[in-house]
Amino acid sequence: MSRWRCTGLVVLAGVVCLSGCSTLGEREAAASRAALRFEESVRRADASHACAALAPATRQEVEQSAESPCTKALPEEQLSYAGAVRKVHVYGRQAQVVLDTDTLFLSVFPAGWRVTAAGCVPRPEQPYQCKVKGG
Repeated sequence: MSRWRCTGLVVLAGVVCLSGCSTLGEREAAASRAALRFEESVRRADASHACAALAPATRQEVEQSAESPCTKALPEEQLSYAGAVRKVHVYGRQAQVVLDTDTLFLSVFPAGWRVTAAGCVPRPEQPYQCKVKGG
């Protein structure tokens, strides 16, 4: 009898692990889709959709820094289309999406993943330097 209980626990643990792993994969996929939607908006020079993809604090920082609406200020940052997704890392409510020529940082909000920083390049032993970021 105890052998069956132990086997049941192993099966249950396996199911929990698989469901946890697929949840992480789903979160990575959702963050990746959000990053690609932002990138596609940048490629098409669609500032309205690109601004809508930004996290609230990031959009506010863009507007305050330029002293103009996001739809006017964001194109002035001269973000270039960054290409395909190379890697996605999700850490709790945060994500890093590495593209061909850019790295985006995102956070999840009730409405989904939003870009918190874009136009980011790594610096040795320092935080990323980003053209667009929240305050």
